[in-house]
Amino acid sequence: MTAKTPVVRDTWRRPPFIANPVLRWSVYIGVAVYVIWIMATLPIDWNRVSEGLTRAARIFNGAFPPSFERSGLLIDGFLESLKIAILATAAGVILSIPIAFMAARNVAPLPVFYLGRALIIIARSFHPVIVAIIFVKAVGFGPFAGVLTLIVYSIGFVAKMLAERIEEIDFGQVEAMRAAGAPYFSTLSYAIFPQIMPRQIGLTIYQLDSNLRASAVVGIVGAGGIGSTLANAFGRYDYDFALAITIVIVGAILISEAVSGQIRKRL
Repeated sequence: MTAKTPVVRDTWRRPPFIANPVLRWSVYIGVAVYVIWIMATLPIDWNRVSEGLTRAARIFNGAFPPSFERSGLLIDGFLESLKIAILATAAGVILSIPIAFMAARNVAPLPVFYLGRALIIIARSFHPVIVAIIFVKAVGFGPFAGVLTLIVYSIGFVAKMLAERIEEIDFGQVEAMRAAGAPYFSTLSYAIFPQIMPRQIGLTIYQLDSNLRASAVVGIVGAGGIGSTLANAFGRYDYDFALAITIVIVGAILISEAVSGQIRKRL
């Protein structure tokens, strides 16, 4: 009788993140040292942090249960945010279309391309809160500053994404229109717009949803909307009313996200 050959079972192991063990451990040690250095050098007042936990507990204790007694003020603030978001989205998308064509390399001359890209870069360079502070200083407190802020915010996103879509179109249709002697605007209308329209509709819906969220943020610095109502509630130490406003904001964002998601699926 012959002895049975033992069966060797192959086991799969997940490959390491970095194959070279020396390099892998050097990266791990370097990251750990960097994190320790940051924690050691950042000016963190740990005494104030410990005191902040007590203040946070006092805020949460004062916030429950939420108070909806001043529902009229809450509704007015939310409706103002909705108006800001709709107006800013409409104006921002309208301005984004020509800027997107300017920033698309396949349809714009080089100087115009650089100008369009520069406008997009400027619009994307600053957080909406910083832009809101600038406009509040320029035009004063209120919803107009919020509208201007979200117009800039919309241009930064919509124009960039639309320009990239224009650069991805089937350029054969454009060449066919040009060969037939069609003027520039006819070429845009019949060869380019039909190809980018689904993306344009999707971007508009998404930006409206995004502007509704951003309107609550920029309002905290005085740019109108429910964010201003929330900031005033915190300023008066009305934590129960502030929690009610926060609940309304979260609920509105959830509904907006669900509706916009369903619309995008059907496009």
